Amino acid sequence: MELLLLSGGIDSACLAHWRRPKHAITIDYGQVCAKAEYEASAHFCHLFGIKHHTVCLDTGMLGSGDLAGRPPHELAPESEWWPFRNQLLITVAAIKAVSLRVDKILLGTVRSDSFHADGRVDFVSAVDRLLQLQEGNLEVEAPAIAMDSATLVEESGIPFSHLGWAHSCHTNDLACGFCRGCYKHRDVMERLGVFKHGER
Repeated sequence: MELLLLSGGIDSACLAHWRRPKHAITIDYGQVCAKAEYEASAHFCHLFGIKHHTVCLDTGMLGSGDLAGRPPHELAPESEWWPFRNQLLITVAAIKAVSLRVDKILLGTVRSDSFHADGRVDFVSAVDRLLQLQEGNLEVEAPAIAMDSATLVEESGIPFSHLGWAHSCHTNDLACGFCRGCYKHRDVMERLGVFKHGER
């Protein structure tokens, strides 16, 4: 049985449609766009018949960058970087997974996430091994880690009409149009031919 770490963005929405896990979890860790992420995730779970779980764990005072509404940390490779964010989210998801008797946690990581250390194959492999050392013997899988987002959309078979519900903005509950998340969303839509280059 699988539990999807669901943010409501394009990549995790595609995994929700593709893998149809029994459970999904959305975590409010203090990110400025938490409300929009929750609403998008709840909508996808309703569409795809997935049981939606939520956790509020406010670590906003520890974050940095766009997602925290603060200047990026000096170590940040990009403005949205939040120190150890994926490690935190996977740990919280694992705690919930044990209570649900889940065997596997799914991550919506794609190839472009390898820009960050916690989006690389070696990180996913390491956290998978770490969880298997502990009670519950949980596995961690990132099924689309070798794909780009447009390929994942096509592979998942998600209708384009559903993608309009995805929330990708890092800075606001309404898409700002200028952060890396919004740029990525637009680039994916352009590549898929949903709208032409230059349209907004």
